[in-house]
Amino acid sequence: MMQVVDLSQHDYSSAWNMQEEYHARVLDGGEEAILIVEHPPVITLGRRPGQEPHLIVSPEVLAERGVEVVQSDRGGDITFHGPGQVVVYPIIRLADHKLSVGSYVHLLEKVVIDLLAEYGIAAYADKSAVGVWTTHGGRPPAKVCAIGVRIKRGISMHGLALNVTTDLSFFNLIVPCGLSDRAVTSMQQLLGDATPSIGEVKQRLASRLQDAVV
Repeated sequence: MMQVVDLSQHDYSSAWNMQEEYHARVLDGGEEAILIVEHPPVITLGRRPGQEPHLIVSPEVLAERGVEVVQSDRGGDITFHGPGQVVVYPIIRLADHKLSVGSYVHLLEKVVIDLLAEYGIAAYADKSAVGVWTTHGGRPPAKVCAIGVRIKRGISMHGLALNVTTDLSFFNLIVPCGLSDRAVTSMQQLLGDATPSIGEVKQRLASRLQDAVV
């Protein structure tokens, strides 16, 4: 069993430091952990080169919206984190669970797909674009969950970001994940008044992850 740590709301850099602390403990043989958090508005860039053009507004606009920009060390392209988005950072030893990097990413996708199915949202993984996508209600394909990980000394960091009640207008500040022809959605946009609470989604997502990582 691994511990679940609900960090509530933490800025991105502070939560990143906490990830590093838990990573060090797990590396030393400590208990694996799932960190769950909501971030204040922040745009993060992954390690993929050439992402700067995907930030499409000026520093003045970012300041007006209260959005921080952070260069992260996770995989993937540019994305947004903010209130109403459940961000999950599993800190686990992949070898202990017989996981490769690819199978770990697919596991994260499947956990989210199965969770969304509980709420009547049909979602899927796209081989050409990491993350979880949906055409729920006949909509064009839209990403509801972004995934970007780093594996350091065999232990995972970073993870997934599921839009629950996220203000989607923030994604207009960027080309999300560098995909100009794909939209971003949220559980709230898909479910309306039937949208579950953030607390409920956190609990169910953590439980599914614990069950999946065996």
